[in-house]
Amino acid sequence: MQKVFDDVNALDKRCVDLFGLSEDLLMEHAAASMMQYIHGKFSNNEKVLIVCGSGNNGADGIALARLLYSQYDVSMLVPYHVKSAMAKLQYKRASLLGIKIIGGLSELSLEHAPDVIVDCLFGSGLNRDLDDESQRLISRLNSRPGHKIACDIPSGINKQGEVTTVGFCANITITMGALKTQLYSDVAKDYTGHIIVSDLGVHRSLYETTTSTYLLEPSDMQLPLRTKQNSHKGSFGHLSVILGNKTGAGIIAAEAAFAFGTGLVTVITDADVNIPFHIMRQHTLPEKCTAIAIGMGLGQFIKAEIEQILDIEIPKVVDADLFHDEIILTVLNHENVVLTPHPKEFCSLLKLTNLAEITVAELQNNRFKYVRLFAVNYPKTVLLLKGANSLITYNNIIYINPLGSNILSKGGSGDVLTGLISALLAQEYCIINATITASLAHAMSAKTYTKNNYALTPMDIIEGVKGL
Repeated sequence: MQKVFDDVNALDKRCVDLFGLSEDLLMEHAAASMMQYIHGKFSNNEKVLIVCGSGNNGADGIALARLLYSQYDVSMLVPYHVKSAMAKLQYKRASLLGIKIIGGLSELSLEHAPDVIVDCLFGSGLNRDLDDESQRLISRLNSRPGHKIACDIPSGINKQGEVTTVGFCANITITMGALKTQLYSDVAKDYTGHIIVSDLGVHRSLYETTTSTYLLEPSDMQLPLRTKQNSHKGSFGHLSVILGNKTGAGIIAAEAAFAFGTGLVTVITDADVNIPFHIMRQHTLPEKCTAIAIGMGLGQFIKAEIEQILDIEIPKVVDADLFHDEIILTVLNHENVVLTPHPKEFCSLLKLTNLAEITVAELQNNRFKYVRLFAVNYPKTVLLLKGANSLITYNNIIYINPLGSNILSKGGSGDVLTGLISALLAQEYCIINATITASLAHAMSAKTYTKNNYALTPMDIIEGVKGL
C-alpha cells in the first residue's frame, strides 16, 4: 500500500528545511518528471501544448516547456498574467529561448491540433469555483484530440476532490511528491486517468512522513490459499447467512462465501426457498458457527430475533436494510463487526448516530470527511463505504481501494462483497485484513471480466474470484 496525504505543503517545506532543496530545484524535478514521461511515449517533433496558470502549477508547466523546447514542437498557452515569483522566473527563462506563447483562448485556433496537451492551470490548492473563462478553456481542451496529461491534479478538482463546474479530463495525472487525498474522491475518478507519483529531488520514502490514509494495491490482497494438508471442511470455518424477505441477496452472499474458501455455509431461514445443493439450511444458528452475514435483502424483520443474533459475540458483516433501523446502534461498539453501507445507507447511519444529517450529494462531495468522523467515534468497527473508490476505515486509519469499476454497478454486486468478507471472517481473518482482501478480490475479479462492461452478473464476479 502507498501513503496518501491531505496536503503536501508541509512535505515540500520539510524538503527545503531538512534536505537543503530550494523551491526552484523542486520545480525542476517536477518538470523533469513530466518531460521523461513525454520522452518515453512520444517521438521528437510532435506537437505539445502546455497550458499554464498564474501560480506555481503554471510555473511547473513553463519549466516543462523549456525542457522540451528544440526536441518537440512546443507551444505555451498562458491565459493569465503570471503572479507567483516562481512563475515569473520560469516565464523569463522560457522567453529567452523564444518559445511560442499563446496569450488566450481566442488565439487557440481550431487548426492547432496538438499531439499532447499538458494541464498546468490550477494545482492541488484550488479553493474556489472556476471563472467563466477558465471553464470555457478547460471545456475547449477537453474537446480537443490528443493525449492529455494533468500536472499534479486535473484543473477544476478542488481541495475536497469536488468538481463544481468543469474539470480537465486527463489520460494520466503526474502528481508531485506524494499522492493526494483529493485524487481519490469518487468524482475525481472520471478526470484523473492513471495516476503516477513524481519524486522531487529526494526519494519518495524520504519526502513522505507519517499519515493515516493509505492507497491499497493488488499486492495487499491475502487470498485464503490452503497450505495445511491434514484438514477437513470444519477446518475452514462455518458461515451463517441470515436470509431476509428478498432471499436472493442472501443466497448470492452464501455462494460467494463458499467460493472464497469457507468450509461450510448455512443459510438461516424459515422460508421454503430453493438453495444451491452445496449450501445448507437451518432455522437457527449452527452450534459451531464462526461468522455471520446479516442484512442483505432483510426487508421487514422481527426486532427481537435480529437483536439476539447481533448480540452473539461472533465476527459478523452487517449490510443493507439494517442501516435504516436503530437496531444498528447495538453493534457499533462491538469488536469484530464490519459494516458495508452504500452512500444512502451511510447517510442513514450518520443520522441514527447523531453524527450528521446530510444528503447523499453532500456525502459524495466529502466522503473522506464523513468517513473520518465515523472512524473517530467508532474506531473498533470496520466501515467499508462503497463507491467508485471504496473507503475502508479501522482504528482511525483510512484505506482507499481505487480498483473499483463501473462494471460492478449491478444489483447483487454488494451481496457478493458481503459474502467475500464474511467468508474470510469465518476462516479467522482479523476484521481489517478480511475487509481489505475481500474488497480487493471483488474489484480484481471485475478486471478479469472480458465481455461487455454492461453484462456482468453476481455469478461472474464469483467465477472471477475463483481464478485470482
